[in-house]
Amino acid sequence: MATFSPTIRVPQTGQDGGGTNPPVRGGGGDGGRGDGYPDYGQRLRRVRLGLAIGLTSVTMIFVSLTSAYIVRRGLPTYDDRTGTYTQDWIPVQLPLALLLINTVLLAASSVTAELARRQITRQAALAPVTSIPGVSLGRESGVPWLAVTVVLGMGFLTGQWLAWRELADRGFYLATSASSSFVYLLTATHGMHLLGGVLVLLYAATVSLLNRPVEGRRIVVDVTAWYWHFMFVLWIGIFALMWFVR
Repeated sequence: MATFSPTIRVPQTGQDGGGTNPPVRGGGGDGGRGDGYPDYGQRLRRVRLGLAIGLTSVTMIFVSLTSAYIVRRGLPTYDDRTGTYTQDWIPVQLPLALLLINTVLLAASSVTAELARRQITRQAALAPVTSIPGVSLGRESGVPWLAVTVVLGMGFLTGQWLAWRELADRGFYLATSASSSFVYLLTATHGMHLLGGVLVLLYAATVSLLNRPVEGRRIVVDVTAWYWHFMFVLWIGIFALMWFVR
């Protein structure tokens, strides 16, 4: 007599009730989403937080320099020959026209940095759609705002160097007086921080040429743009200080 034995299928690893579960390729502890792909949103928040902490220390540096500038301006010095206290603060003849041009350049670079940030943010948002074969969203603005920002930033630094040359021609050197020393110190410290921003922008431009993921490039451009805005606001404060305290 014939017998019937039903076949029982044992679910394999990674299956549950006939549905196939994709293998987990990464965890969320290191910035991943849990599906093996990086969580760029979480990375961006972390980098922004690190930027805020770094800018806090930079702010404290310039607050200290500003306080020392104001206190030293009103502080008399003791003259050994006469035995009296004298005021040795010499007003610095600033090249105001050149500094105003530099301010305009830096303001324009802050605008282009923001345009670059918005451009890369839009590209990152549309990346999942544009990756679909046959889908086209039309031509976007091809203005290389990142490169324009670098050019304007280098123009500002060149203008600052020309301003130092103008100060030297007027007889104000680094060791001429306490007032001229502070002018060189404030502008040089700001220029060094701005040069760091230029180097990061060049790095972001290089990464874009290497066809790295747009989400990763967005992090670099986004944080650098906010840093650039901070440098512009900081320069306005330094310029106003030298203008009104001169």
